[in-house]
Amino acid sequence: MESRVFYVMAVVTVVIAVEFGFGEMSALNLSWHSKSLDSQVALRCGAYPTCSHQTNALAFRGSESMGHSLKFPFGNSSAKTRLRNHIRPPLRVVCMDYPRPDLDNTVNFLEAALLSSSFRSSPRPAKPLNVVIAGAGLAGLSTAKYLADAGHKPILLEARDVLGGKVAAWKDDDGDWYETGLHIFFGAYPNVQNLFGELGINDRLQWKEHSMIFAMPNKPGEFSRFDFPEVLPAPLNGILAILKNNEMLTWPEKVKFAIGLLPAIVGGQAYVEAQDGLSVQEWMRKQGVPDRVTTEVFIAMSKALNFINPDELSMQCILIALNRFLQEKHGSKMAFLDGNPPERLCMPIVDHIQSRGGEVKLNSRIKKIELNDDGTVKSFLLNTGDVIEGDVYVFATPVDILKLLLPDNWKEIPYFKKLEKLVGVPVINVHIWFDRKLKNTYDHLLFSRSPLLSVYADMSLTCKEYYDPNKSMLELVFAPAEEWISRSDSEIIDATMGELAKLFPDEISADQSKAKIVKYHVVKTPRSVYKTVPDCEPCRPLQRSPIEGFYLAGDYTKQKYLASMEGAVLSGKLCAQAIIQDYEFLVARGQGSLTEATIICFSHRSVKFNNFFLDIDFEFMKQRKGMSLNLLLIKI
Repeated sequence: MESRVFYVMAVVTVVIAVEFGFGEMSALNLSWHSKSLDSQVALRCGAYPTCSHQTNALAFRGSESMGHSLKFPFGNSSAKTRLRNHIRPPLRVVCMDYPRPDLDNTVNFLEAALLSSSFRSSPRPAKPLNVVIAGAGLAGLSTAKYLADAGHKPILLEARDVLGGKVAAWKDDDGDWYETGLHIFFGAYPNVQNLFGELGINDRLQWKEHSMIFAMPNKPGEFSRFDFPEVLPAPLNGILAILKNNEMLTWPEKVKFAIGLLPAIVGGQAYVEAQDGLSVQEWMRKQGVPDRVTTEVFIAMSKALNFINPDELSMQCILIALNRFLQEKHGSKMAFLDGNPPERLCMPIVDHIQSRGGEVKLNSRIKKIELNDDGTVKSFLLNTGDVIEGDVYVFATPVDILKLLLPDNWKEIPYFKKLEKLVGVPVINVHIWFDRKLKNTYDHLLFSRSPLLSVYADMSLTCKEYYDPNKSMLELVFAPAEEWISRSDSEIIDATMGELAKLFPDEISADQSKAKIVKYHVVKTPRSVYKTVPDCEPCRPLQRSPIEGFYLAGDYTKQKYLASMEGAVLSGKLCAQAIIQDYEFLVARGQGSLTEATIICFSHRSVKFNNFFLDIDFEFMKQRKGMSLNLLLIKI
């Protein structure tokens, strides 16, 4: 409570200071204006050879049709060859990005590091489990990585010929990459940041200046910035960034919004969770926040978070994001990956898994989950006719794919029945190569504030591998996409160009009389991350299912982050943790008996055993067939 009171006092103090003229802070040498694009490129990019040195470590959007509604075909190399003999040519350009922020001492980072270390330090299993995992997105890769760290043998199956799931990418005939989504790595992603460090690839994140940059629809070609001063701690740096921006919100609107947020600040996590039943628009109106605040700020934020508008998005999602971004000094600081995600992020995870005896198989689409007579999983039947058996089974696919493959006699189990409300949201990712270098852009993520577009970036500036000093490649998220997902690529490109003409009035016109399109790719995802509408939070499942030996991973499963890369990675760690906690039970079920059981009290949900605290899912344990209700923990 004292920290919350301090937070409220800090808000009031900064509001007063800025309102009465003390907010310039010139003595602190803070800059609220960006350098010109030409000076940024001159200072931060140069033709230098690169190499990827390992560093010390503690440290979206898959569907059936993805990659098929494209203007250009896949490259010629086979998936098997790419996986086994992946080629990583040296990057030709080094962009002088901002230094990696000091993340390693934050509470969330240390908590994530502790969870990671628990896998490496756990006792080596006498009989390693063969764990069959469906889906080689970040959730499946994370599950496999941490199980391999604990001494088990993951067998990772991916339906397509490319790694990454919702972060997949493909190379066209010209050697250019096109991606499933525009992926941003935040400072508030502690498990992702730990993962990069554990793999020794921290240098592959290109950190940008600590700003959020919004287009101004009423002033075509102009931008409004929220600059977070480095000299202030959180949350003061975020508060001041908001207060110093006078282009998007008026002072009365800021004050009303601040007053509306006070219950969330004072009420903490309990209040945040209670807002799941309201949409962003409903919550704003209930709190007396003017509709213009929603229009100016939260349409862009809603589309960036979940590809939908504020009248659909749960307010809990916004409050969680604000909490994550504001509680840490560098929480909202952004980084781009220095190249394509399959090679620069996913392949290092695969290398790690394989070095510890795990397997990764592409082109392994699951046709059916085959069951034993008692309803447990017997095997995964692939489209090829191959049968894959293991000791444990994990589904790390998008929730929509899981629902399609659920066995009929599982569908009425409450754990699975609740999944009906979790539905993937459609999204479209657009890439356009132009015949010239666009000037009205930044080496950063940009919020378009367009009715058709969410966020975009000039990847020829932001990404080393995609760098081009003479031509721009814009990557744009087209959202909401529900009304557009079935339309032709040419229609989507025409609509995108119409919106770009407003963002670049001096450089782009819808009829291409100015900048001309060299080529484009359109990647459609009919079902991406789950649609975070009100009242769907209770439907998110735990990673441990009521079916013996069957587990789930994915950003839609229960974890404290949103439907994001961080949520996917954390879900994989929690899935691996549940399997390791159940190790003795899983081994024993294969032998037909349980051994070394420990009886514990029903009144405790967290049990200390052998110096580890284990969280017990009582509903799961009650549904275990043939088990006494008193038998809640198997000794490990």
